[in-house]
Amino acid sequence: QVQLTESGGGLVQPGDSLKLSCAVSGHSAGLYAIAWFRQTPGTEREFLAAIRGNGGSAFYAHSVRGRFLISGDDARNTVYLQMTHLKSDDTATYYCARTTYISSTDPRDYEYWGQGTQVTVSS
Repeated sequence: QVQLTESGGGLVQPGDSLKLSCAVSGHSAGLYAIAWFRQTPGTEREFLAAIRGNGGSAFYAHSVRGRFLISGDDARNTVYLQMTHLKSDDTATYYCARTTYISSTDPRDYEYWGQGTQVTVSS
């Protein structure tokens, strides 16, 4: 059973940086990608970035390209999301998720999800 656990959220000020972690366990064989999404109350989950497994490439939503960076540490089974120049609009619950559709940005294609970590950007 694949399990994902996010950490690293918190309260930061506008302009700050924050790094989220997603620890992944129970990987099954085959192609996969790990993505970061975020969600605010009453809205759909928004795709942010994904990285393909086993040293594969990353892809980003246009809205965060250049400001967010996704990376993976295969030895630690952990995926990171480095966020910079944070704005109040970045306030949300951030989730990581796993899919076998390795180019998908659609949350419906992601089979496994973490419980989320809250990021609040406020002065």
